[in-house]
Amino acid sequence: MIELFNRTSVECSKLVTEHYSTSFTLGIKTLDRKFHYPIYAIYGFVRYADEIVDTFYDYDQKYLLEKFKADTYEALEQGISLNPILHAFQRVVKEYRIERKLIDSFLKSMEMDLYFNEYSENRYQEYIYGSAEVVGLMCLRVFCEGDMAMFDRLKEPARKLGAAFQKVNFLRDLKSDFVDRGRVYFPGVDFTDFSRDAKQLIEDDIQRDFDDAYVGIMNLPRGARMGVHLAYTYYRTLFNKIKQVPASRIQEERVRVPDMKKIALLAQTYVRFRWSSI
Repeated sequence: MIELFNRTSVECSKLVTEHYSTSFTLGIKTLDRKFHYPIYAIYGFVRYADEIVDTFYDYDQKYLLEKFKADTYEALEQGISLNPILHAFQRVVKEYRIERKLIDSFLKSMEMDLYFNEYSENRYQEYIYGSAEVVGLMCLRVFCEGDMAMFDRLKEPARKLGAAFQKVNFLRDLKSDFVDRGRVYFPGVDFTDFSRDAKQLIEDDIQRDFDDAYVGIMNLPRGARMGVHLAYTYYRTLFNKIKQVPASRIQEERVRVPDMKKIALLAQTYVRFRWSSI
């Protein structure tokens, strides 16, 4: 039965999400139930692509990414894939009318990770858009459920939230990106002599993204608002911890939010949204 195959496929995406990200799993579970599986499917797709370029160094990454891209487009064209992650994703793309150009931009950014170690300002903006902002737009497609007027109103805040998340990740992962992989995402920054002023400029940029994103979060449909706000709160907490780490030490440790703190943030968010008129 095709329905069994469909359910099994999306359960695979859920499993990927749960194993790779405690924070996003908590955020998804806080969404209205109707949004759970579509967002799991989106996360599973982007996570697998990211794994190819960030993890599989003992394999032919270029071949693997080209194969993943070809399989993705075939799934979109055929309406089915024996890869459960791609099958779940293509169903969400079709149901919520996610634009092909968003998928193209995402896969292009993944490809950039295989060819570039340093980023100019233009290339950096292109990478941020494709790797993070379009993911926010894919999720927004789901949350708006076909309401184009709402999507148009909220697409810029959605992009800003995705950008903020990605830039926080860049700061958190400086050790693995720069020291281990030789990547420098922030343009014009010398990480061999990373200064307090350079770190402050990056943090100011992230803060602007968070501020611009917040207005959009509070105007999301009620069924999406609490879950997205939880992810926002988690990343703001992580960002605040990173700001406390001196520039001279940021490459020496990977800042994280403990799981118990994440649970506490979940409880605080639940109380705020369940017992208020927000």
